[in-house]
Amino acid sequence: MQPEKKTRRRTGQLSGVQVMFAAILAIGLALAINLSSLITSAQPLQEKYRQLSTEIARLEREQAALVIERDYARSDAYVESWARAEGKMVKPGDVLVVPVPSGIGVEATPEAAAPGVAIETAPPEPEAWMLWWALFFDGPPPAFGG
Repeated sequence: MQPEKKTRRRTGQLSGVQVMFAAILAIGLALAINLSSLITSAQPLQEKYRQLSTEIARLEREQAALVIERDYARSDAYVESWARAEGKMVKPGDVLVVPVPSGIGVEATPEAAAPGVAIETAPPEPEAWMLWWALFFDGPPPAFGG
């Protein structure tokens, strides 16, 4: 008697190994797609992070400059510099020189001025009714009296 040969018939069904391979392949594909979408969605966030880092560095430099300026404004050197340049103040023994444009009359009064200080006299201010007259009638006010 001859041994019987076992022949495997294909019935169109999948084996257990094929099912496991297909499941692992599907899970791997889903993970790859998910990872790809995460990487793609992180790109704008990375760009925004770089922009904000640059702006933070710029603002920190600006803050450092402002702190230096604030500290200088609190110092005695700044106060003295301002007093001499903007406040037109002098130290005892200094002579203040004020340039006067040509055509303006200047008289110094020795009682009020320190030596070497020129005082400019302003022209007299017109009375209020003269200003209103000039606004309404577009001409000089009449001269009353004699």
